[in-house]
Amino acid sequence: MPFTVPPEAVTTVHSHVTDALRTPRLIRLSDNTMLVRFETLKIYAALGAVRALLADGTVRPGDTVVDSSSGIYALALAMVCHRYDLRCHIVASTTVTPTIRSQLEILGATVDQMPAESDLRLDQDRRVARVRQLLRAHPEMHWMRQYHDPNHCLGYAELADLVRIALAGRPLTVVASVGTGASSAGLIQPLRQHDPSTKLVGVQPFGSVSFGSERFQDPEAIIAGIGSAIPFDNVRPDLYDRLHWLTFHYAMAGTVDLMRTHAVFAGLSTGAAFLAAAWEAQRHPEREHLVIGADTGHRYVDRVFARHVEALDPAPLKPTEIDVLADLAFPWSTMDWDRRAHPDHAPPTRPVSRPYPEMYRAPDHEQGG
Repeated sequence: MPFTVPPEAVTTVHSHVTDALRTPRLIRLSDNTMLVRFETLKIYAALGAVRALLADGTVRPGDTVVDSSSGIYALALAMVCHRYDLRCHIVASTTVTPTIRSQLEILGATVDQMPAESDLRLDQDRRVARVRQLLRAHPEMHWMRQYHDPNHCLGYAELADLVRIALAGRPLTVVASVGTGASSAGLIQPLRQHDPSTKLVGVQPFGSVSFGSERFQDPEAIIAGIGSAIPFDNVRPDLYDRLHWLTFHYAMAGTVDLMRTHAVFAGLSTGAAFLAAAWEAQRHPEREHLVIGADTGHRYVDRVFARHVEALDPAPLKPTEIDVLADLAFPWSTMDWDRRAHPDHAPPTRPVSRPYPEMYRAPDHEQGG
């Protein structure tokens, strides 16, 4: 039988790789759960921000932009700078892998990689301090400020149009890691312009300041890339309907299960969102649940996929339903947020480090330190 190319397989020829990478793949996971999968979601953020800066004359071809990144934004920014003839300098987290760093350098970016830290706050504080040091020495550089500049939300309007057309006809819930906040804000606002009932469920690691869990210490949260140890202006609490907080090992369970069940090789933030979405989908079968798959699993090979035999079975896992932040508890909590502007009734920020049961504990050689 001759091979026939289906019409949907015929694609546009792109003039630059950034156009190809920003086109996601939609994968059906269950009757009411869909994955939108990217090689790197942050192409949208970098394209939107750089185009806005070029349009208003803030930067011009040949100028240098600088920012801090844990990996996927760095690569997206370097590719966009390649497209628009800008120079790029990255202050890289300890989580930036040799694979990503090599790509950055080949693309012409210069890289400062921070020493390994066992504490997420120290890692982020050190990166921001290094950026400020660079700006004092090179005031002509432009700081992209992916955590704070709302220009990073602009590019996601295109994704919102794609989602709205593809998933029309059913009430929608978006399930996404909170991260820098730009993708959630940039996606949910245009979706709600067409349907105000569209819901946003955010996924956080314990220890993140964005939604009041900073008193917790998850030993491996530094590699999750889904939370923050410092406040981000682009995180808009008033956009979220519901929150889930997960430990690293619960996020790992979702990540490995996504690969095992659906053959999707995705990053830890995607696995965490997948686990949360499965719970939400059971509770709300009438709604479509869209899982945001921000990146592939390549930077988690050693810490997640090579340890797949340690992964918990997700089937019996369930969250603790809470009403106030004071009741947050390991290993998985969830709470109706109801689009509140700020964390209410937050408890004191006294650190809480609860011993993990053995089934949650990483091997000694995998602990931060």
